[in-house]
Amino acid sequence: MYDFCVIGGGIVGLASALRLLAAYPGASVTVLEKEDALARHQTGHNSGVIHAGIYYAPGSLKARLCRAGAAATKEFCTKNQIPFETCGKLVVATNDLEMQRMAALFERARLNGIDCELIDRAEMLNREPQIEGLGAIFVRETGIVDYRAVCAAMATQIEVLGGVIERNCEATRIEELDDQIVVHANDRHWTTRQLVACAGLQADRVAEMAGIDAGFQIIPFRGEYFRLPAARNGLVRSLIYPIPDPDLPFLGIHLTRMIDGGITVGPNAVLGFAREGYPKLSVSPRDMARFMVFPGFWRVIRQNWRSGLQEMRDSLWRPGYLAACRKYCPSLTLQDLQPQEAGIRAQAVLRDGTLVHDFLFARSRRSVHVCNAPSPAATSAFPIADMIVDEVKAQRSELN
Repeated sequence: MYDFCVIGGGIVGLASALRLLAAYPGASVTVLEKEDALARHQTGHNSGVIHAGIYYAPGSLKARLCRAGAAATKEFCTKNQIPFETCGKLVVATNDLEMQRMAALFERARLNGIDCELIDRAEMLNREPQIEGLGAIFVRETGIVDYRAVCAAMATQIEVLGGVIERNCEATRIEELDDQIVVHANDRHWTTRQLVACAGLQADRVAEMAGIDAGFQIIPFRGEYFRLPAARNGLVRSLIYPIPDPDLPFLGIHLTRMIDGGITVGPNAVLGFAREGYPKLSVSPRDMARFMVFPGFWRVIRQNWRSGLQEMRDSLWRPGYLAACRKYCPSLTLQDLQPQEAGIRAQAVLRDGTLVHDFLFARSRRSVHVCNAPSPAATSAFPIADMIVDEVKAQRSELN
């Protein structure tokens, strides 16, 4: 019997296993990953940004965990010789309304204790000659990294500390008994005293296996990217983000420098018809049937149908996607938009149609479940794991 079993080999699951091994030296820990490699889904398909936390409501869980997570991620990378760069981010206003929103966003950043400055158009053009706008917020602390490399280093440390990582092990059934939990994966099973589930795109299904009705369902949203040609790798020195529209649920298309030297454009946010279908027009009848009978899905559609249609149009019609990019980078052309694999966001939606924007957790007597871990979950992985360890300790006290 294991002391702890972790379901999910993404960055949050691996960070949780690592923190459990640190909190309980000598404990037996196993990580179950359904794919043949780690970080295959949200972790391995994100934009590789170490976020500073400028967007999040002061005092929110996102704001607190992002600030702590950025520092912890950079520290981990430094100790493990993982390349990262604190290149900063420009959040660009392109009209008068966005200038007003920018002032409010700057005040939010100030309340969150983020190192940033307001700059005018002249200074913005001095720093980023290819970017057009009326002004911007420069966020100094934003960085870039390859989170798959971070996960690889975590996995190495887990195994050095005695943990076991099992690949190709998809949980199919969970039995919670009085004195243990049994996790079944096809013809194999593992017994454990406590379970931590960090299942991402399958978080609701895994919670249900454990007998938890947390009142939400995962709705997938595709984030489609393009990559600029190598000849344009020097286009920008920092990350370029738009001022977010408070009426829209996601941030909008941005320019992201990657740690490998490339630049990506994106992502958009298009309703996905398959939780793990990365090619365009992927469809999973099983996934569709699930959300089509969920009342929260239809409420989301009613509340966001205009923006949803716009996103769908731009997904299918590349000039529309380009127009969103040219709003602040007018030199981009259709030929600049080269293929790049999409990502899929696991968005938790409540029955009343509320999009859950903060982290969401649930628990049973012997299990802890990360039900919603939106961006900046990769940045925040270590402090999320610390919260999970605290919850595990509380459970253990109750069980004793």
